[in-house]
Amino acid sequence: MALKKNVTFGELIRFYREESNLPLRVVAKFLSIDHSLLGKIERNERHPTKEFISKIATYYKVDINDLNKAYLSDQIAYKILDEVQNIEILKVAENKIKYLTKHNK
Repeated sequence: MALKKNVTFGELIRFYREESNLPLRVVAKFLSIDHSLLGKIERNERHPTKEFISKIATYYKVDINDLNKAYLSDQIAYKILDEVQNIEILKVAENKIKYLTKHNK
């Protein structure tokens, strides 16, 4: 199974689990969470904690920064998805980030 380019955080961690041929209950046990919660995170019905993201990166031996990017970009996308000018909002936000980064040093 090939990983699609633009996937959600949940789809990404499901991909890692399925590529490893692991059932939900095995991964959930390592994470010390209920397997139904892991399933909800994989379906993007629940949000992971920072601790969860760190543990899942360790478990699958993947870069935590990639998981953080997937999670945070989901949050931004869902936040502005229904806005008419969502692309314009992203452009303005990008400029604000540049401004704030420069002025908060």
